[in-house]
Amino acid sequence: MKQPSGAGPNAPRARGDDGRAELRQSALSAWLSLLASSSTLVCCALPALLVMLGAGAALSGLVAAVPQIVWLSEHKGWVFGTASVLMAAGGVLQWRNRTAPCPLDPQLRAACLRTRRWSLAVYGFSLLLLALGATFAFVLPGLMGSGEG
Repeated sequence: MKQPSGAGPNAPRARGDDGRAELRQSALSAWLSLLASSSTLVCCALPALLVMLGAGAALSGLVAAVPQIVWLSEHKGWVFGTASVLMAAGGVLQWRNRTAPCPLDPQLRAACLRTRRWSLAVYGFSLLLLALGATFAFVLPGLMGSGEG
């Protein structure tokens, strides 16, 4: 059966659809991946860093103020697994939207390209935070010989 004119994958977009939905989706995925990766820092990297710097009293005060940190640390496998899945989904969205169209208006096009660059930078920073958290949660304890990790 023949497709109607304009119904194929390379069909022109509707008049009101100028790529803003894809751009918003890309930016949202970058910020959500930053949130997910920062949870790994709170769970594991921050407490380890405080202990390593000799600030155990500060860590004790932090745990007293925010007792959920203990729960996050006890379930670090789930925290890192969830964060990794969210990061992978964010990476897929970043990849898919890398060539999304920008508006023809020069100012809107500049804003679109700037948002795309920021989104990619936030995603890269999120990957760095996830790697840092994984290092403190799994790699360093294994190297130091503690049985947990």
